[in-house]
Amino acid sequence: MLVSSMQRYLTLPYATALILIGLNVYVWYSYTHPEPPRLHVSVLDIGQGDSILVQGPTGIQMLVDGGPDHSVLRQLPKEMGLFDRSIDLVVETHPDKDHIAGLTDVLGRYSVSYFLSPGIPGTTATAKGLAQAVSVESNVHALTARRGMRIHLGGDAYADVLYPDRDVSHLDTNEGSVVMHLVYGSTSFMLTGDAPSDIEDHLVAIDTSDGELPTTVLKAGHHGSKYSTDDAWLAALHPQFVAISAGANNTYGHPSPDAISRIKNEGAKILSTIDFGTLRFVSDGRAVLTNGTL
Repeated sequence: MLVSSMQRYLTLPYATALILIGLNVYVWYSYTHPEPPRLHVSVLDIGQGDSILVQGPTGIQMLVDGGPDHSVLRQLPKEMGLFDRSIDLVVETHPDKDHIAGLTDVLGRYSVSYFLSPGIPGTTATAKGLAQAVSVESNVHALTARRGMRIHLGGDAYADVLYPDRDVSHLDTNEGSVVMHLVYGSTSFMLTGDAPSDIEDHLVAIDTSDGELPTTVLKAGHHGSKYSTDDAWLAALHPQFVAISAGANNTYGHPSPDAISRIKNEGAKILSTIDFGTLRFVSDGRAVLTNGTL
């Protein structure tokens, strides 16, 4: 027993040395082979609603919508880390509950620098509560989204506001949804809120002189409703992936068979939070990988 104990203690310095050598090699390799900057886009699994976290190549963070309830607070730490409590920009695409109910909680939990909205007056208790939360946060700068605005996300990544291009305060909330084109290198993401087909067609007419607006990932409008993601829009964008944010067994029938059929005819790969949970997309500026294919 004494010999066995001595052998055990004699090997400890060697094991410690091996661990230290391994750590040194890891640090040296990490220093000489740094990870290339990447853009991360996470379509959060928050049930029947929308919430999308964008993390730029240099760490700038943008949250687009907050989902229908507190679920966003469970999902954000999984993407940002437990101790990260700041978000540079929060975007309200439009004041429907399934897009904004969680944003009041986000403002209470996280330090937010900017809040961007389409300028549609909230008529529901949820929308009024969010407007009040934004107004009482002295550090939050409220902005109105308009076409021509460019949001810089670091490392040459940016998001262009394509819509609204007018005062939408008198329109139906879906008709006023903020539409953003997120670009990093030769890859891009189209984030559309609940914009219906007439807004899609409007954007095709004004943004595509040759009928094309190439997009790598399209977030399907209105959770895959049959009234969004029409043929002309899909043909103009020609996406590689279409992400659908919807809740399992929702009462709206989202995503609709009509929208699914149109997307399949375009040849895009469909990814839904119903099937995969949070959808994670990573771009190095040249290509986009997602979930199990990273």
